[in-house]
Amino acid sequence: MCGRYAATANPEELVEAYEVELDASHERSRSLLKSPQEPPAGTPDHNMAPTKQAPVVLTRPARGEGEEPGDPVRQLRLLTWGLVPSWAKEPSVGSRMTNARSETLFDKPAFAPAAARRRCLVPITGWYEWQPSPVALDAKGKPRKQPFFITRQDQKPLALAGLYEFWKDPSAAPNDPLAWVVSYAILTQAAEPGLDRIHDRQPVALEREHWADWLAPDVTDQHEVTDLITATQLPGRFEAWAVSRTVNSSRSNGPGLLEPLGPEEIVGAVDLDTGEVVGG
Repeated sequence: MCGRYAATANPEELVEAYEVELDASHERSRSLLKSPQEPPAGTPDHNMAPTKQAPVVLTRPARGEGEEPGDPVRQLRLLTWGLVPSWAKEPSVGSRMTNARSETLFDKPAFAPAAARRRCLVPITGWYEWQPSPVALDAKGKPRKQPFFITRQDQKPLALAGLYEFWKDPSAAPNDPLAWVVSYAILTQAAEPGLDRIHDRQPVALEREHWADWLAPDVTDQHEVTDLITATQLPGRFEAWAVSRTVNSSRSNGPGLLEPLGPEEIVGAVDLDTGEVVGG
């Protein structure tokens, strides 16, 4: 967890919903994908997967070419999902660092520097999680996994707590903008009651009143950062429903992935409210 999510808003909608001052989503950093991203980065994506570039909100000084940095401003940028530490020998390590456990954030050399100074918001519509069935098996004889889509009940903008980092290809030319991989990871915490019947972890979702502090470059104290994470542990904000297993393929996309399954289509899943098996 969190291994897949939906980010279905256009940049214009994100600028308004997340109070962005500078839309820099047209600027590009190096992609780690071998083939062109589909759907293209910066457009609605109903099946965001690791190594794709996705919209992220962060606060940094804005600077044009040849200019000195100014005051920090809230920006919308496209970053690669899967954090690549600045000291990494090569960027493929990012595929193993899509998530960061909030409980051990400052104990990990890959995450601690970013946790102190490079935090971001990851705007999403909702995320996917897979529930192993206690009764149904797949073709390989393993527990059948039912995907669920999880989102806010109140339909307010959903912002996950993230960290971002810069990695530069040492073999690239000094002024090559594509020498830089700018990447991010999503923080996770223990799942709340109900959602823990799908998976034991969930992403850290920040409330709007904490966005500014989470993004503030001058909030660097470990205890302050930890307090912001703890303040997000508010059960009851989310709703979840079973969706088609079509989402299992990262090549699948489109609004249909978010459509709830009918009761007759569910096989051996656990009801999130009662704990009873549905379609067993």
